[in-house]
Parts: sequence; C-alpha cells; structure tokens
Amino acid sequence: MSQRGLSHVEVKNFYDAYGARQDGAGYYEDRTLADLTHHANFGSAKEIAEFGCGTGRFAEQLLATELSNDAMYWGCDISTTMIDLSRQRLAHFEERVTLWQSTDDLHLPLQDGSVDYFVSNYVLDILSYEEINVVLGEAKRILKQGGALYLTGLTDGKGLFSKAWTTFWNVRFALNPKWVGGCRPVNLLQFLDEWDIVHHNVIVARGISSEVVIAKNL
Repeated sequence: MSQRGLSHVEVKNFYDAYGARQDGAGYYEDRTLADLTHHANFGSAKEIAEFGCGTGRFAEQLLATELSNDAMYWGCDISTTMIDLSRQRLAHFEERVTLWQSTDDLHLPLQDGSVDYFVSNYVLDILSYEEINVVLGEAKRILKQGGALYLTGLTDGKGLFSKAWTTFWNVRFALNPKWVGGCRPVNLLQFLDEWDIVHHNVIVARGISSEVVIAKNL
C-alpha cells in the first residue's frame, strides 16, 4: 500500500477542520512519545527540526522540559490550523521557535547539516512510500553528521488483537481514507537502510500498534 490515501489538498483540508481535536489521539500516542523521549537525548541538541508539528503539543513538551534553554526549534506543517495552534501554544518561547507552513513540495528551507535532531511523529504514515523517501532524504541532508532521527507512526499489529485492529484500520483506509485522517500502518525500518538504528520498539495501546525509531545519520 505505497500510495497515499489523501491528496495534499485533502490532507490540509482535513487537518484544518480537525484542528485541536488531534490532541485526542493521546490515548495511543502518549505511550509511544514517552518511549521516544525516554530513549532520546534531547538535552544535548542546539537545533531541532520537526516535520509535522501538529498542534505543537510535542514541541511544547520538548521546549519546556527536554531541550536546553538555548536550543532552537523549527517546525512545519501543511495545515494552516495546525500552524496557528502551534504558534499560539509556543508563543511564550518567543525567538527560540520558528514555524513554517509547508506545501506539497516536501523539500525543506533549511541548510545542509544545520540541525542536530530531526523529529516526525505520526506524519510519515500519511505519505506515499516515495514521499517518505523524499522526507528521509531531506532529514539526512539537513542533519549534521552523527545527528539523530526520531520517528513514530502507526505500524503493523503485534499480537492477535492488534493484528485484527490493523486489518480493520486498513479496511477503513481502503474504503475512505478520511475516516482515519489519511493514515495507515507503515513499517518504517524498510526505509532506513542508510541509517544506524539505535532504538526500535513497537508499542500497543488499545489495540493500536505504533512504531518508535531512533537512528543516527551516518
């Protein structure tokens, strides 16, 4: 299932309308993000980029509790609503935050080797396989040598109940991708042959399986 379910315009329109309700996905995202954060070393970063900042919930956590006080955050999102929500949520961090509204062009306006960490949470599972490769190519380009890649997303089920839920999710995606926000389970490791994997985990919450990957830029 390499092709995306929604066009770029449909993704933008969906998340413009969905807005702050995205935070309701915490019932399966929170444990995954906690695992990512536990195995990360965010405190050592001076420049961090997030592809798909959403409502700014994860960025706020990073800036408030994980990053050093002089670390700079750059985030992007295709949704106008999400950029507005992030801007409001992160306003008190002032000049430490830069937000950019992306388009259907997945290339990022950041210089080669300019960031320590690249983060993307529950975004690559919206993209086609070809687009995932483009984003990871951009991550490799803008990361410093030895910089870290942090990814989470929906993945194939682990265990009988979770595998059944994966099948159910895939059926809904096939019938109407809007029912699942354009997302579907993806195996991220298959795209990371040119990276050094330092942590991988699959976490199941209420039957939904999520993948956590931390990799170093070789």
